[in-house]
Amino acid sequence: MAEYAQNYKVLILTWLSLTLVTVTASHCVMAVTPSTPLLSFLERLQETAFETFAHSNFDPKTYVDMPLKSALTVTEDAFQKLPRNANGSVPVEDLKRFIEAYFEGAGDDLVYRDPQDFVPEPEGFLPKVNHPQVRAWALQVHSLWKNLSRKISGAVKAQPDLHTLLPLPGSVVIPGSRFREVYYWDSYWVIRGLLASKMHDTAKAIVTNLISLIDKYGFVLNGARAYYTNRSQPPLLSAMIYEIYNSTGDLELVKRSLPALLKEYEFWNSDIHKLTILDDQGCTHTLNRYYAKWDKPRPESSIMDKASASNFSSVSEKQQFYRELASAAESGWDFSTRWMRNPPNFTTLATTSVIPVDLNAFLLGMELNIALFAKVTGDNSTAERFLENSDLRKKAMDSIFWNANKKQWLDYWLSSTCEEVHVWKNEHQNQNVFASNFVPLWMKPFYSDTSLVSSVVESLKTSGLLRDAGVATSLTDSGQQW
Repeated sequence: MAEYAQNYKVLILTWLSLTLVTVTASHCVMAVTPSTPLLSFLERLQETAFETFAHSNFDPKTYVDMPLKSALTVTEDAFQKLPRNANGSVPVEDLKRFIEAYFEGAGDDLVYRDPQDFVPEPEGFLPKVNHPQVRAWALQVHSLWKNLSRKISGAVKAQPDLHTLLPLPGSVVIPGSRFREVYYWDSYWVIRGLLASKMHDTAKAIVTNLISLIDKYGFVLNGARAYYTNRSQPPLLSAMIYEIYNSTGDLELVKRSLPALLKEYEFWNSDIHKLTILDDQGCTHTLNRYYAKWDKPRPESSIMDKASASNFSSVSEKQQFYRELASAAESGWDFSTRWMRNPPNFTTLATTSVIPVDLNAFLLGMELNIALFAKVTGDNSTAERFLENSDLRKKAMDSIFWNANKKQWLDYWLSSTCEEVHVWKNEHQNQNVFASNFVPLWMKPFYSDTSLVSSVVESLKTSGLLRDAGVATSLTDSGQQW
């Protein structure tokens, strides 16, 4: 009988442990996008190049952007045969010859394109700008579209295994310099500029490209590279489509885009991005966070990420830090004290522990845009559903983010990333001032309240963020980009 009782006890404990694992797995997801053999090899090349060339302006991204001339197996075999020094470096001239023999230049798989809808001075261009010097400067900026317009080389589609660049169906506009590919949230401002320049076809082509990424991956990638498949960026595709629709009335674009937007919305409301919070009135709310599917060094910055993680002793600590790095990149604010528990200590990045104001404002805008698109295309049930979703999010933002004393919306810090329901605490609001604290003001449910607008604008004026050259992202001079 004692033996039976002992076995029964073991059975109960086993069941409880399995239940705990199951619950934890569903609410503390550690999803990881698998790497590829090409990326793994290019990271090794990047590390070797760093050890070999070792100059202060070394750019690791160059080495993961170079297309291969030959099959990966052939290139790897030649790489393995290179002579090595004790520190893993290769004699400089040997590595230079190897790269020249086996790689195209970074960006060579993009071809310059003369945009067909570009004219030197479009009709109706900036009608309110009359000052001659300012207008001349604006036309100079307008002329840059010709320098930044590209199309993806046919070689990328023919032999995708030789490229980290992803094939896209339409023409592209790149940020320039070392950024040789399309980026997600950059494209919103690109499209705003293209519409000002009356380049509607080029703007629509960008949207078509982003939709193609949703069709293949289920979301818009951070950028159109194989090493960006583990994360997205701020969800502004619906805002891009709205701007084009508002300028052109293109209903066909709206119809074609709606299924992709619904799919992207599902991505942002998946288990890893979605959180439930119980407020101080006993009401539950759903809000969202950034959460990259990655726990390794980012290939485009592998050597830098490894150096940043060198202070961590355990593998699990390093993996979590790498996830926080990638999640900060997903936010577009890479990097900022906003994501650090103990700023400006970079190793305290904890992006996945933050419920960000701006992300949820963008999702509110997305819900409103989808409701509009559904309505104008005759899908009334979807329109009603997304209006309800936007109402719920607005209430959640009022409850979780709004700070009546500061007249700002404040990011919220989670005490743990693995709880099924997070309990709101006043002291978990991030009291620091960031430009993101004011982003909700751009969303109709907030800017339609004139009294609220007045108080928030006054808060911005006294925040310290307003500078002669524009709006600072924070008040902390941390050395980080944001």
